[in-house]
Amino acid sequence: MPRYCLTLDLKNDPALISEYEQYHQAVWPEIIQSLLAAGIEHLEIYRWQNRLCMLLEVNEAFSFERKNQLDAANPKVQEWEKLMWTYQQALPGTKEGEKWQLMNPICAL
Repeated sequence: MPRYCLTLDLKNDPALISEYEQYHQAVWPEIIQSLLAAGIEHLEIYRWQNRLCMLLEVNEAFSFERKNQLDAANPKVQEWEKLMWTYQQALPGTKEGEKWQLMNPICAL
């Protein structure tokens, strides 16, 4: 099963980080459904200070292009993304509006 690792930063504010984590303890059902519909079978997010790392395991139906198209057509996903941007900040060197950045694998055992 293909796996991807992405990264993003949170705003470096303990109160905002706490709120962000609370939202992720009770992710909206529509968001979970949208992830599954896009072909994401397993998702984990890890945090160190204000840096996030998201691991995705996906099936053969998944592509980032398809997921972006599905997300753009889903008002609930758009609402969630707008809310999450309250807590998130772009990584240095990213283009305007870019959020999660795909990490390149460099070592595997």
